[in-house]
Amino acid sequence: MWTLRKRIDQSRDLNQGDPRGTGCGGTMNHARLTPATCRGHRFGSSRGQTIMEFALVLPVFLLLLCGVVDFSNVFYNEMTMQNALRQAGRFATTGNTLPNQSRVASIIATAQQTAAGLNLSSNSINISSNGIGGTGAAANAGGPGDIITISVASGVHMLTPVIAPLFPPNGTYNFTVSVTFKNEPWKP
Repeated sequence: MWTLRKRIDQSRDLNQGDPRGTGCGGTMNHARLTPATCRGHRFGSSRGQTIMEFALVLPVFLLLLCGVVDFSNVFYNEMTMQNALRQAGRFATTGNTLPNQSRVASIIATAQQTAAGLNLSSNSINISSNGIGGTGAAANAGGPGDIITISVASGVHMLTPVIAPLFPPNGTYNFTVSVTFKNEPWKP
């Protein structure tokens, strides 16, 4: 068995031709070829393989990168809206108003000021108290001890054209944020 294994190794060493002519494949000393003894023989043949692996992995990597960018933008917008409505709700529970504004306009202004960099229109903010309310002038902020709900339905357009087709229509992720508080017992 040992002699058979030795013959297989010898024939393998003899049959290692070098089609590129580097002078490594035709050695007759029956020594094993290593990268140190034959420069370029091993590394030259793996160059195309590396490019092919890169070409296969690059689209997957770009898809993941686009997904991270888009979903981080979605989470930023949703958390910023949630924070803005929470601050507006806290302001609403006190019964206070901003100077020269009604109570509903004060709540909307507080939400808009807190929504750092987001476009929150007064018509998109829905304010209701005990189930009665609406947007804009039809909003109802309630009185002392009433339950107030502030909500916003909004959408975030995806930034990358790779992820946008996954969110029909028009590549927009739609979400609703709402908060509910109970008004403090202030003097009306």
